[in-house]
This record gives sequence, C-alpha cells and structure tokens, in this order.
Amino acid sequence: MIALSLAEIAEIVGGHAYDIPDPSVTVTGPVVTDSRAVEPGSLFVAFAGEKADGHDYARRSVEAGAAAVLATRQVGVPAIVVDDVTAALGALARTVVERLGTEVVALTGSAGKTSTKDLIAQLLERKGPTVYPAGNLNNEIGLPLTALRADADTRYLVLEMGARYIGDIRYLTGLVPPKTGLVLNVGTAHIGEFGGREQIAQAKGELVESLPESGLAVLNADDPLVRAMASRTKARVLLFGEADEADVRAENVRLTATGQAAFTLHTPTGCSDVTLRLYGEHHVSNALAAAAVAHELGMSVDEIALALSEAGTLSRWRMEVTERPDGVTVVNDAYNANPESMRAALRALVAMGAASRARGGRTWAVLGLMAELGDESFAEHDAVGRLAVRLNVSKLVAVGGREASWLQLGAYNEGSWGEESVHVSDAQAAVDLLRSELREGDVVLVKASRSVGLEQVAYALLDSGTEGEVAAR
Repeated sequence: MIALSLAEIAEIVGGHAYDIPDPSVTVTGPVVTDSRAVEPGSLFVAFAGEKADGHDYARRSVEAGAAAVLATRQVGVPAIVVDDVTAALGALARTVVERLGTEVVALTGSAGKTSTKDLIAQLLERKGPTVYPAGNLNNEIGLPLTALRADADTRYLVLEMGARYIGDIRYLTGLVPPKTGLVLNVGTAHIGEFGGREQIAQAKGELVESLPESGLAVLNADDPLVRAMASRTKARVLLFGEADEADVRAENVRLTATGQAAFTLHTPTGCSDVTLRLYGEHHVSNALAAAAVAHELGMSVDEIALALSEAGTLSRWRMEVTERPDGVTVVNDAYNANPESMRAALRALVAMGAASRARGGRTWAVLGLMAELGDESFAEHDAVGRLAVRLNVSKLVAVGGREASWLQLGAYNEGSWGEESVHVSDAQAAVDLLRSELREGDVVLVKASRSVGLEQVAYALLDSGTEGEVAAR
C-alpha cells in the first residue's frame, strides 16, 4: 500500500482515532485481517466473525508491529474506530487505487475465474509489476485487500469478482472501478441463490455496465448469455472464443498425449501456436480470455503465445497433478466444484488417462457434493454421474451424503455399472478403498465443493503413497 498517515486513513474511512499518541505515524506495511500476518507498519483490520473476533487480537497485532487497528470499538491500543469495518476497508481501497492511477482489469464468470486470473497475471507480469489476488479473494473483503497491496510501482491490478446475489458485482466495481472488464461464462454456480441462469447473467453483466466509455469489455463469443452483454456496456467490445467472429480465437484445438491443450492463437495482429502446461481442453477458453486482455494492453501475439505456453498454476488445489513414485497420478482439483467445472475436470481426466489406459492404467473419479444448486441439485449430480459413464471413466467413487449418492445413482442408471461405481461415507473411506485398489498407471481425479474438504483424499494418497490417515492432516 502507498504510505498513509493514521490521520489520513481516519479521514478517508470516516473514523475516529483512539489511543493514537501521534496521528502522523505512517502505515507502511500491508493491510491484513490475520494477526499472524502482521508486519512492522501494518494496519490490522479487526473483523468479528462467527468463530473468532479480530478485536481480541488487537493488542497482539500492535505488539507485533502494527501501526494501528481498524475496528468497530476501542481496543486499548492505537485504533481507528468506524461503524462498518467492511465499508471502511472498501473506502480505503478506492482512495488508494484512485491516487495510484493503476490499470485495473476485473473479471468474473461462473467457472474458471481463478485459473484465468492466474493466466492474466502471468502474462501482464512480463510487461510490468502486477498485483493480483492470492487464491480467489473475490468478495467485499478479499477484493479491497488485494487492491491495497498495490503501490507506486504497480502497473497492473488484476481483480477477480465473485457474486452470490444480484448487486454484488455492482458493489465491487464501485469500490475499485475497472477499465477492462472480462466475463468468462454464465453457468450454474450458485444457481440456488440466483434462481436461474438469466439471473446469473444479470449479475455477471454488472461488470460491463460499470465500464467507462473509454474502457473495454472482453466477452465470450461462445456463450450467448455473455455475448448479449455487449448491449449493456458503453465500452468497446472485444470477443474471444472459438467462434469465427471472435477477435481473439483458437483454431486447430487438440490435446497432447498427456492431456494438455494445444491450439493456434489468432489475434487482430497475427497468429502463433500455443501448447498449454495446464491440463484439460477447458483451459483453452481461459487462455483466450487472458490473451484478449494481454493483446489489448499491448503484447504481441508471439509474446502472448510464449507466455501462455510457459504459464503454470498459481492457486492451490486446481488441477494440481502429481505422479507418485509407484506410477499413480493424483489430480487434486478439490478447491471447488460446479456442474461446468465438474464436466471439464472429467473430460481432462479421460484425456490424461488415455495414454496409461493402453498400458492397463485406469481412471478414477473421486467426486463429492456440488453446493448451492438449489432445486437443480438432484438433476445436476445425476447428470455428472451419467457423464462419467459416457466418458468411460473406469470407476466413480462418490464421497459423502445425499448429493454424493445422487452422483452414484446417475452412474448406475446410465450404465448399470454395479461395482464399477461406489458410494462411500467420507474421505477416509475413499482413501481406504483407493489404497487397496490403485495400481501403476492409474489416474485419480479428486473434486468437490470446498465445504467437503475432499483435498484431504489427495493429501492422504500423496502421503508416502501408502501410509497416513486423513485425520492426520
């Protein structure tokens, strides 16, 4: 963050200073919400959560070097007290970004946001200092925390914007207005809250509505609901996708023997070949979106193609591929799941397993709950189970409660698999089953919504291959 005195911060957030002997003391360190992350000169933001109250850690934070605490009450150490910490954090972020004049790129979508954000960041870092979220900090707290990491050297600020309700993205763009807005897709993530894909499209389109006339809306030409957002923005529109009319498009898309996508990238200034390090054909759309942003910000097609071909995964538990010494490959994609990302992951699994299948290797889909699907939950879980059969996945292991049983039911009804699909109660049961049956050449995909914690299965499988319990993690 740019250096600001406590007096300046209090004025920006409309707060009152308490127990601050010298208001000219400057915040020079990061703005943090975890007392363990405090550095000398930090501003510690105290949130009162369901499990812990940040105000209880105020003294510890100051003792660790924080210049002050942003809080909703006096805490006995230097503090700026406000009525609403979330609103104050947002006001501080907006002021800092306005003073910096940094190029702001924001993106949203039902699936692929974090992977695309990681790609954009790796491309833009080649042009100048770039700040982007760690993981998926994409809400009213995570977004301003990311923005406040920008400083005088920052050239690009990349922000991920999530939404659970109509109005969420409008609020986020009000905190840090973007000049470039990217919409990836409209799927079924959070459909239980929104009520339908049209409502999801309404929410996602708030991003392009916020753009200035001098801005750019980057839209997916292959998604009709996204493409229609062109009528909702004053900004210039750039289309990406595989459609012929896309300004940035992919041709000759194919998968390598190891399941990575390759294609020819076309931009308004030329074409170049790309072979991604990321697994699965679904990353082609993400790569095209990143390429469109990079093209707009001045990168040549050859620079973009090289950067995409060298880019890796920056965020945890997203198609993390690890081969064990015994030849079993574990794909940890357990950070989150929705119907679109589940289907993409299954296709990637099959592609990765194609080479090993010829040598007797098998594909295993270890799947769990997809949350927040509302009335569509049964149909979507059933459909994913059926897709596993159609794709000829060797074995489906459905992990967890009622929704997981629907995955297994869909597989059974589609193919009458019998013992080739199984429903187990929890992660430990899945690990026990896999350890008894995995053999050299097998590829195991682990995926579910974050609340399930299915990454513990991947951890256990990678813990010496044979020992260690889920609970030990």
